[in-house]
Amino acid sequence: MTDDARARRHARRVRWAARLGSVLFRALASTWRLNVINAEPHRAVRARGQPVIYTFWHGTMLPLLWQHRKEHVAILISEHGDGEIIARIAHSLGYRSVRGSSSRGGERAILGTARALEGGRDVAFTPDGPRGPRESFAPGALVVSQRTGAPLVLITVDAPRAWRLTSWDRFLIPKPFARVTIAYENPLRVEAPDARSAAAEAPLWQERLRNLAARYRTTDDSTDAGQ
Repeated sequence: MTDDARARRHARRVRWAARLGSVLFRALASTWRLNVINAEPHRAVRARGQPVIYTFWHGTMLPLLWQHRKEHVAILISEHGDGEIIARIAHSLGYRSVRGSSSRGGERAILGTARALEGGRDVAFTPDGPRGPRESFAPGALVVSQRTGAPLVLITVDAPRAWRLTSWDRFLIPKPFARVTIAYENPLRVEAPDARSAAAEAPLWQERLRNLAARYRTTDDSTDAGQ
């Protein structure tokens, strides 16, 4: 098989995987019962024309893809192999994508998200993605906030009835008809004078996001619900 034939075959697989994934995700997510907490502060900021940086752990992204669908948020998507499938599913839900991560294409990701914010579009970061370590806060979102003045909105997700994959991020998949809590922290700006100082704040923001998650956690995710 030639390289061109392999590329075409791979492209077909990606298209079909994305289509199937989108259908299955919509069918599952439409059954969830969302309990949204403290969304008003960041909605007020957005209503004044100030875009925000949604920031959450990689393993909690699935309910948030549903919650913010059709809002045209620019989502940072990995340049790794599965990134194209995720990008296609996200596009079908109304998202825009910026490719890159803290481990690959980092500067490209920072420039792309900064441009999206300057154009008035909200962006989403998973500071521990795409490969971990789990709940480790890479500084990309902080650098972008320092450069653009856009505030971070920390988010946590909890679902007592859910599967957790055995992947590095213990990816959360709420079960059909599960009650899903989505809690937002008040918008906070990075006030550091430069990018280096902003990056140095990563441990502080990591602790803030972990504390937010602990505040609303109703389940013990140390076991694999999917087993």
